[in-house]
Amino acid sequence: MAVTLFLTHRGPRHQQRILSSAPAELNLQITMLRDASKPEILRLIPAAEFLISEREDIIDAEMIAAARNLRLIQRLGSQTYDIDLPAAKAAGIPVCYWPDLSTINVAEHCLMQTLGLLKKTREMGAVMSAADWNQPTSRSDEDTFAYNWSARQGVGTLWGKTAGILGFGEIGRELAGMLKGFNARVLYNKRRPMPVQAERELAVTFATPDDLLHQSEVVYCLLPFSPETAQSIDASVLAKMKPGAVFVFCGGSGIVNEDDLVAALRCGQLSGAALDTFTFEPLPKDSSLLRAFLEPLQPGGPGPLNLLLTPHTAAGTQIGSRRSEYTNLLRLAAGEPLLYQVA
Repeated sequence: MAVTLFLTHRGPRHQQRILSSAPAELNLQITMLRDASKPEILRLIPAAEFLISEREDIIDAEMIAAARNLRLIQRLGSQTYDIDLPAAKAAGIPVCYWPDLSTINVAEHCLMQTLGLLKKTREMGAVMSAADWNQPTSRSDEDTFAYNWSARQGVGTLWGKTAGILGFGEIGRELAGMLKGFNARVLYNKRRPMPVQAERELAVTFATPDDLLHQSEVVYCLLPFSPETAQSIDASVLAKMKPGAVFVFCGGSGIVNEDDLVAALRCGQLSGAALDTFTFEPLPKDSSLLRAFLEPLQPGGPGPLNLLLTPHTAAGTQIGSRRSEYTNLLRLAAGEPLLYQVA
């Protein structure tokens, strides 16, 4: 059996999905470690042929030196700054990353939510659905058209904005890469700041939570759920945000105090908010969020609250086998070139 050490920070449901999709033909003996300590890794790594690390984990020269039988270090996700690549190369151990499609999907969803809020897509859709304008119509040509005939206000742009990312893991990394195309200034916060070189490559700057909230015109919350983060995005946090900022949430379910968020939208502290996960799921039909979302366009008045809700689908709808994440193990066993190799 091929002894395999799997490092993760994720819960039992996710771990079981990983274990059940392991290819039978590899005959893997997988030890799954959640939030493993360095001594624990050093104790188990000498016997391992494969080390799989999910999203982030420090894999340093001492661990690599202890890995006498290791044939591959496989990072699930795209960030490898916390792996000692020179030490792995010197030891002759290949290192590969594997793009995590679910995190890429979530980052794309965050970007879609942001543009939807800044461009006020719900309001524009409501205006078109109501079709209540009473103005003369004429055929358009290059000099004849009715730009903004419903007199909408406050449509913005993402270009050049300051964007802050709370909870900078794999999703945050993918999102930061996408924001480069909008010339955005990106602030981030996580428990441990990244090395300077990693920050330069991603064009991001570390900030304290308060500084991030004060400075950002778009705030992304990607924090995972824990007893410490439960209902932590409340009125006190929202009050620290820059007035008129937009809030985009694709973090763990149960982190946002939804009543406080609706209040921040109604008073104008926030100009928009988008959420994909909720305190109760499916979203109760009497929730303050859903009631606000369903408010109709007022005839001749402003559009509905600038609020976007999606039914926990940011990661995509094709959640199934994760066998693809064992692809490089299969390729190594077959003597085929490895994919996404960085050392």
